[in-house]
Amino acid sequence: MWLILALLSAVFAALTSILAKVGIEGVDSNLATAIRTLVVFFMACGMVCITEAKVDLTEISIRTWVFLVLSGLATGASWLCYFKALQIGDVSKVAPIDKTSIIFTIIMAIVFLHEQLTLKVALGGAFIAVGTLIIAL
Repeated sequence: MWLILALLSAVFAALTSILAKVGIEGVDSNLATAIRTLVVFFMACGMVCITEAKVDLTEISIRTWVFLVLSGLATGASWLCYFKALQIGDVSKVAPIDKTSIIFTIIMAIVFLHEQLTLKVALGGAFIAVGTLIIAL
């Protein structure tokens, strides 16, 4: 199931790039990001309601709050940079460079989460880096 969800995530991310590029014409990229964020917020809240997720914010640990807030700040910074890059660059170049986050994720997972770097992951990361360079140049 995780593979299907991951593939759907990739498809929706691709749609995000195309729709955002068209949607930011004539609009400040920061305002566009704010609008997008509001939509995501209400969509996420809707999913909490639809799935009848247990909502007891007092049961969430301080550590979890800190890391979720930091993750949200990182997401916001990423989206602000991404939308500005989309506004001034070609989506066919911006999106692949944005996806180099995979390489940074691999490095950070090794350093901070102590995950193992396998040959398969190293080769895959190298191919992503080379492919991105080819597209971006």
